[in-house]
Amino acid sequence: MGTADDPPQTAQGSMYRMGRFCASHAWVVLVVWLALLAGATIADRAVGSSYSDDFSLPGSSAQQGGALLKQHAPSSGGQSGQLVFTVSTGSLTQHSSQITSSAQNVGRLPHVLSVGDPTTSKDGRTSYAVVHFDVNPATLGSSYVRSVDDAVAPARSVGVHVDYGGVLGQAARPENAHLTSELIGIGVAILVLLIGFGSVYAAGLPIVTAAIGVATGLGLLGVVAAATEFASVSPTLAVMIGLGVGIDYGLFLTTRHRQHVMDGMDPVESAGLTTATSGRAVLIAGVTVVIAMLGLFASGITFIGKLGAAASIAVAVAAAASVTLVPAMFGLAGRSIDRLRVRAPSAESDVTGAETVWHRYAVHVERRPWIYLVSGLAFLTIIAIPVLSMTIGHVDEGADPSSYTDARAYDAISRGFGVGANGPVAIVVQLPSGTSTTSAQQLGSTLQKDLASTHGVASVTTPQPTSDGKLLVANVIPTTSPQDAKTDALIKTLRDTTLPSALAGSKSTGYVTGTLAGNLEFRDQVAARLPVIIAVVVAASFVLLLASFRSPMLALKAAFANLFSIAAAYGVVVAVFQWGWGGSLLGVHEKVPIESYVPMMMFAIVFGLSMDYEVFLLSRIRERWVATGENGRSVADGMAVTAKVITCAALIMASVFFSFLLSTNVVIKMLALGLGVSVLLDASVIRLIIVPATMFLLGRSNWWLPAWLDRALPHLEPEPETESGHPRVPRHAGRPS
Repeated sequence: MGTADDPPQTAQGSMYRMGRFCASHAWVVLVVWLALLAGATIADRAVGSSYSDDFSLPGSSAQQGGALLKQHAPSSGGQSGQLVFTVSTGSLTQHSSQITSSAQNVGRLPHVLSVGDPTTSKDGRTSYAVVHFDVNPATLGSSYVRSVDDAVAPARSVGVHVDYGGVLGQAARPENAHLTSELIGIGVAILVLLIGFGSVYAAGLPIVTAAIGVATGLGLLGVVAAATEFASVSPTLAVMIGLGVGIDYGLFLTTRHRQHVMDGMDPVESAGLTTATSGRAVLIAGVTVVIAMLGLFASGITFIGKLGAAASIAVAVAAAASVTLVPAMFGLAGRSIDRLRVRAPSAESDVTGAETVWHRYAVHVERRPWIYLVSGLAFLTIIAIPVLSMTIGHVDEGADPSSYTDARAYDAISRGFGVGANGPVAIVVQLPSGTSTTSAQQLGSTLQKDLASTHGVASVTTPQPTSDGKLLVANVIPTTSPQDAKTDALIKTLRDTTLPSALAGSKSTGYVTGTLAGNLEFRDQVAARLPVIIAVVVAASFVLLLASFRSPMLALKAAFANLFSIAAAYGVVVAVFQWGWGGSLLGVHEKVPIESYVPMMMFAIVFGLSMDYEVFLLSRIRERWVATGENGRSVADGMAVTAKVITCAALIMASVFFSFLLSTNVVIKMLALGLGVSVLLDASVIRLIIVPATMFLLGRSNWWLPAWLDRALPHLEPEPETESGHPRVPRHAGRPS
């Protein structure tokens, strides 16, 4: 630990100077941030950002098969959607000319490679035509969907209902109106802050700065998305995480600053001191989240990595706003920060916490640490049990709201042709050079027979050669829905058994391709890379915490505890969405698999956000350890001084996440529920039970650090305050003497 012989270092570090500068030049900082906001927003609108989902994997069977189709049969390659025509009464045969005209009109639109002949159901009430695009129509904007609407006007003019499936249906989805979710999250944040701290200005300050940061980050993301493709959930994810961490970071700084001002400190001096201590903790927390999110690139899957990049942009901007714009707002408020109040203002508890409920609770945990530790771990283990039955898959359009055109198209095709028709599988066979027409026909006949006899196949088309005779192409319709596990098994059987058997001795190569096959290969790749992501994120976070708090035991304990909270969050998501426990209350009226990339995203986000509270709690515990050298007292005092603010911060962040349950996107609902539950578990079971119990049990071992490691590690630890109010940085703050 730090000793009396360590020379005090006054608060003249870069963080302190930056905080003082921002508070002293508040209007300059505010104008700069507003200029950044305006510039990012204008640039976003000017470049026309777009978001779409691309689950293709270079080198996979589905990708190789699709590339061959694009090369040898361009009109059958690309990305496919469906035009679905239905009538509630009568038959479509009487409107065949209008349907044909509509299909031909669509075929003349830009980016359309081909439109197949409409296929009509046995009852004559449903028909669909497959449309192939050279790009994902979701990237072409809403104006393109309107042009499709104009093209199918002939059919609609005679009373035929026209809906869109596949990628065309995804392009026609209405944009999620996240403003309601954001307003709910902000409203709850205001309520929690007013009740918790009593000050109107102090309640509004973290929210205003977070909102500016989120809007700026969203504009920057839009500019980047115009240059490279990002997933459709990227802006929602950025808003969700950016708003949550932005409010929390602002809250941690505001609480400490207000306590300094209440104690009589000059507001500008307080802004510098707060930035040097809590502001440094904010940066450490923010960097931890960014590292966790960028760790998703270790998956080797661009789609996943870019989701992490989208969240990282939001978090980085939120952290930057917290350590610059928040101190500027402190400077603007001066000593009047608590002038408007709803009750007697309060900030932090006394640093010794001797008279608080939280301090008495900490003392109780210290007396019975094993009981608290075992109870907390047992509770999380029970909640995590459903994760053992997690089924990873792809949520199909059938789970979308009935108001969505792709959901109506899905249901119509299911009624008219069976659920498997929503997930056709393309079979592509590359013939060896010099294959005769007769040999190709014989091979096609054998292939069709073997495909048709495969269990789970409802129907198969006759394999047709491409115009250049290089490929044979057939379509397989499964008996089960796209998200059914039996469909997954069928695709594996086709790829690993049926095709090799049918093509044996022909020197031909077979590929299983199409949107569904690509999605399932994407899922398998994600599942295979999840252990790598876990290892990378945990290792990177461990190293950062080790450098920040100079304690191997604290870094190891944090990683271990966070794994428990993540497993529990997984369990809740599985129980609600996969088991259907209460799913209808969230607007999900059928059991669905867990979307392939949700577990990986949840892990990175939850692990990163969990470290936020870990950093804020350990920062204050470490300050007391440096000041007193007493482990038990340091843990109790640290808990007492941070419990209220961490509890309020967790309630705010969880409310922000839960508010996005109003989204109509099932994947967003999964993330919202999982993240909200994990934050509550982390702030309660982890921070209030497992962390203090573990630290009481470890005693002075919490602060053990080998001398060689102390010399090797960089100094990232927050600057603890001395009795005089200035930061003091001991040379060996992590090693007890």
